[in-house]
Amino acid sequence: MDFKRAQEIINSPETYEVFYKGKPVWINALDPDHETAEVEVFGEGPSISVPVEELEEGEIRH
Repeated sequence: MDFKRAQEIINSPETYEVFYKGKPVWINALDPDHETAEVEVFGEGPSISVPVEELEEGEIRH
């Protein structure tokens, strides 16, 4: 995923599926200086910082 798309997702009123290494995540914050995202892997504890380019977009959820 590119950084611009990650910004669109985090600012959208819609809910999107986002995956990191095949696991569903929630984007908590973005760091534009390093193009990283702070994500929470569902069910796996604290947030981690990952490169935005390693995130993958899934389906939109209504």
